[in-house]
Amino acid sequence: MQTNQNIKNRLFPVFLKLEELNVLLVGGGNVGLEKLSAMLNNSPDSTVTVVADMFRDEIREYVKDYPKVTLVERRFDFNDLNDKDLVVLATDNPDLHASIKRVTAERHILCNVADTPDLCDFYLGSIVQKGDLKIGISTNGKSPTMAKRMREFLDDIIPENIQQLLDNLREIRKSIKGDFQEKIRVLNEVTEKMVNDRKP
Repeated sequence: MQTNQNIKNRLFPVFLKLEELNVLLVGGGNVGLEKLSAMLNNSPDSTVTVVADMFRDEIREYVKDYPKVTLVERRFDFNDLNDKDLVVLATDNPDLHASIKRVTAERHILCNVADTPDLCDFYLGSIVQKGDLKIGISTNGKSPTMAKRMREFLDDIIPENIQQLLDNLREIRKSIKGDFQEKIRVLNEVTEKMVNDRKP
């Protein structure tokens, strides 16, 4: 039996340039809106095709501000997977999800299946963002509520002027002389001083 010390999240964290990919979202209900808004809040210029046999009015209203989102009102067809890099499934039909997941696996298309961690190639975690700083939070699919609480906690403690700190550090990094280790040492010292100077 594994002890708590041996248990760890084995997911590999990445940040995708979603605006350079073709995304398919299947589902036009509340969960579809949740997934769509999560993607567009982070990557507003993403190209997303949403296929569903019915769309909530909230989705129709939401996508008006996103010209690269296309709503296709009909049943899913496996041809919808053509030329797609990423697929998100958000219907209330688990059999449909399982059949689509089998085909995405055959075609090597990454797939997220809402509320079904075992079928997911990746998870959509909670995000904390302030300026250029972005932090992704994962509970390995076990507790979205915990991820949400951690997001709120981090959002509260990260200073609002973090973008100014990042911009200053970028300029300092450009001016530092010496080898890699020396640059790391200087940046660590400067970062610690900047953060401490801004503590209340």
